Amino acid sequence: MKFISLTSTAIACFLLLGCNRTIRPISDSAYLGKSERRGSHPQPPLDPAFQYRGELSEFDVLGITPGAIASENEIRRALENAKRVKLHSDSSLLLIQSGAAFPDGAMVTGLSKHFQVVPFSGIPPAKPDPAQTDSLRPESYSRLLRLAAAKGGNDTIVCYWGILESETENLATKTVSWMPVVNWMLPDERQHMRIRLKVALIDVRTGNWSVFSPKPFEESNISRSPRRGAVDQMQVERLKSEAYAASARDLVRFYSDVAMAE
Repeated sequence: MKFISLTSTAIACFLLLGCNRTIRPISDSAYLGKSERRGSHPQPPLDPAFQYRGELSEFDVLGITPGAIASENEIRRALENAKRVKLHSDSSLLLIQSGAAFPDGAMVTGLSKHFQVVPFSGIPPAKPDPAQTDSLRPESYSRLLRLAAAKGGNDTIVCYWGILESETENLATKTVSWMPVVNWMLPDERQHMRIRLKVALIDVRTGNWSVFSPKPFEESNISRSPRRGAVDQMQVERLKSEAYAASARDLVRFYSDVAMAE
């Protein structure tokens, strides 16, 4: 009977195992656990100017108008005039993190080791009124970015996007994690997280651009209920730091003439 009881308990535990998958942008990477959704830990109100309002489109930044018609002659001319974006030791970068009012500090720090970095807002522009002119078409917006960079003495725009993919696996201890054991609770979840970045470089003078992605980084952590949010955010920050450092290394290695000390 004792064996049957233990077996039934084990089967019940495994039936309760499950996985929850989420994807969130790096510019809106706060923990969204149950307690946060219920508002048991209210956050101070954020100024509307700094609230997350979505991502910049690649079309916005690179100056590509969806649905536009391109002739064969235009394609040939673009190929003839295209040049690889190249950075130099005295390059000044207008740095944009899509969706954020300020780029993350770790990315600024990584690039500042090699170039002058000017942080710039990545909050997307408000959608124009359909009744108004199309002055904020992607091509026009990209030119405004280049104009802003030029007025600031920046020769290159660097814009990056990123997502955090998370998968939460319930452990067999999930059913008993509420039971206090010497003033602590059993770890009952394992969170697998991966970060992926995409980085665009735009030459301010010509509008030529290049895009690259550093390798993804991933990590797994086990957590318990009272510390879930803290563990999540520490995991986010570690992965961001690794991805930002890799982005800076790849940018220097493949797009600049700056010698890197190995």
